[in-house]
Amino acid sequence: MIINVNNVKLYYEIYGQGKPIILVHGNSETHEIFDVLIENLKENYKVYALDSRCHGKSQNTNKISYDLMAEDMIEFIKKLNISKPVFYGFSDGGIVGLLIAIKEPKLLSKIIISGANLNPKGMKKSMLLVSKIGYFFTKNKFLKMMIKEPNITIEDLGKIEIPAYILAGQKDVIKEEHTKLIAKNIKNSKLVIIPKENHFSYIVHSEKIYQIIKDFI
Repeated sequence: MIINVNNVKLYYEIYGQGKPIILVHGNSETHEIFDVLIENLKENYKVYALDSRCHGKSQNTNKISYDLMAEDMIEFIKKLNISKPVFYGFSDGGIVGLLIAIKEPKLLSKIIISGANLNPKGMKKSMLLVSKIGYFFTKNKFLKMMIKEPNITIEDLGKIEIPAYILAGQKDVIKEEHTKLIAKNIKNSKLVIIPKENHFSYIVHSEKIYQIIKDFI
């Protein structure tokens, strides 16, 4: 399905019935990375799986930023009148989830965040360097966003009022101390560093993420 929000057309799919949960993917991905998770969730939840702007079947726009994507999601929730959804965001989707909870503290019921960062320095040096080199040669707008954004402050995290589940892999591209910093500065948060997993391995087409989050949602 297509919906027009915040001057962009977003593609989304709905599965199941029950308590609403929204799934948002990472950079250069689509909702399809959550295929296994959706199969597990749809038995008991109403699942909204989206392609972010400039991704998948959603509209490609000249402008892309984490703030814009957060505004897209806020308007999406309001336009469809989704009451107090759980929001699960992976990587860039996790950054979007943090921003929604900061901008609209009462809109969501809970957030689950995997592999997100507050700023580019939250990435390991090797990942940040590769992204900078990639942008130098390609001028890719997704890489530009990664090396320039987000710019979330500790004070911003203090505005988050809802329960938060902060996840990262032990071998993540996000620094472990950075993930711990995020969890430490959200009032009602739980931190899990998942042993032996990298940025993607427990999420993309994986059964593992459902087992990790099912008791929280």
